[in-house]
Amino acid sequence: MAPNTCPSVVLATLNAKYIHASLGLRYLLANMERHGSRLLAANTFLREFTIQKPPQSVVDELVLLKPQIVGLGVYIWNVDATTEVVRLMKAQHPHIKVVLGGPEVSYEHQEQAIVVMADHVITGWGDVSFPKLCLALLHGPKPLMKIIAGEQPPLTEIELPYAHFSPGDLAHRLLYVEASRGCPFKCEFCLSSLDQTAWAYDLDRILGELHQLYKRGARHFKFVDRTFNLKTETSVQILQFFLDRLPLSAQEPPLFVHFEVIPDHLPDALKAQIALFPPGVLQFEVGIQSFNPQVQQRISRKQNNAKTEANLQWLIQHSHVHIHADLIWGLPGETLESLAEGFDRLYALGPHEIQLGLLKRLRGTPIARHTAEWAMEYDPKPPYVVRQTRTLSAETIERLDRMARYWDRVANSGRFTRTMPLLMQSPDPDGQISHFWAFMAFSDSVWSRHHKTAFLTPENWVDEMFDHLVLRLGLDEELVRQTLLSDYLASGARAKPHCLSLVLTKPSVSRPSVHLTQRQAMHASAQD
Repeated sequence: MAPNTCPSVVLATLNAKYIHASLGLRYLLANMERHGSRLLAANTFLREFTIQKPPQSVVDELVLLKPQIVGLGVYIWNVDATTEVVRLMKAQHPHIKVVLGGPEVSYEHQEQAIVVMADHVITGWGDVSFPKLCLALLHGPKPLMKIIAGEQPPLTEIELPYAHFSPGDLAHRLLYVEASRGCPFKCEFCLSSLDQTAWAYDLDRILGELHQLYKRGARHFKFVDRTFNLKTETSVQILQFFLDRLPLSAQEPPLFVHFEVIPDHLPDALKAQIALFPPGVLQFEVGIQSFNPQVQQRISRKQNNAKTEANLQWLIQHSHVHIHADLIWGLPGETLESLAEGFDRLYALGPHEIQLGLLKRLRGTPIARHTAEWAMEYDPKPPYVVRQTRTLSAETIERLDRMARYWDRVANSGRFTRTMPLLMQSPDPDGQISHFWAFMAFSDSVWSRHHKTAFLTPENWVDEMFDHLVLRLGLDEELVRQTLLSDYLASGARAKPHCLSLVLTKPSVSRPSVHLTQRQAMHASAQD
């Protein structure tokens, strides 16, 4: 509810989905009193929308709070929709001061329409600078500059945001937390490469906050630290915090914790902690990005590939961690042959999911220095994906993009855990086994029939897999049908694919709600 006292400040953003709760806005809200005033904090309100909401509806809801200042978080996924919100806001309510922040407007802002329309932009850290700017706009002296470089204070001077997650947030949305900010590495495709180092919060302070969240009912923690396992002692203590809170029975709420880890740094002390977790609790995002040493060197990425492989093998063979491994396609100098080699190398290690994505030229990242030499062409519209390089044609990039989309719907979905090995072991025309080319052949086949990468049903995918394995690869029809039937029943789907119409006599039963995420549960079912 809007306060009786005016003016008010509204913090807002457009999330990709409802389940995402903005950590950045809650940091700003938490610091309005410490770096602004008690009155300012009392009259600051947070509103979150999704990018699907019509911009006019967003504006209408914001102005109901009678704000004098609206602060908007701008990211690569919401900049287009937020630009329209700002346009409408300034056209219909020009007296409202619009302040922008976030990574999308922190760099190369001169050319951005949203920046031109806004009153002020805070680049970088806003925890201290936003409250100070609000005080200046409300009480003077008026700021002279439109672009304000965010002040980076010691972490001890930043109030933590976790009390501003509501009970509804804890029950229904992803809970983002962090034990550190920044990154010591210089991978040129990443905005964190601009950081000088990583800054860690006081560990006791963070553990105290996590404890309070746990007491309030939080059981799903997603750490946004770029390098969770950078400092072993800290990582071990955080893992121990969650080990001490593992549910003791099936009646207790399940626990789920996500970390982004450095792939070539897994000392024995960390392994010992990781091995103690049961299935379904830990999920690691492991950024491989590329196995090509020349490309790694070119983009300033330090990665010991041998240690990376050994660590992944250990995690998969000796722990219950659910592994998401990332590859970036389209890096400068990467060829189709080296992409295929890297994919095959990663697939052979057996991660539960492989996240395939085209390179994005994020504003401000040093990857731009390779544009001329490697003829890098990017889509001018968000998310600025690569469209062509000196070593990858536009046609090849489009083909890779389709394969990545199909891979996510088929392999990463967990719906085909028993059937995928039949597909991925199929030889190429020369009789060689390449997992990359096996799936690329399937991808090309699906595209030739449908000419779309979305809106294919689970039943479509079953029939496509059947036709490819039986009609194109010549596998035994009954073997394929029974394998697909097993996968289809395990997925909980309810319709009847054409190829299973004679053997699927009644709708399958949906899988029970379990501790694991839907994808994790499907991947796990293949190991039962």
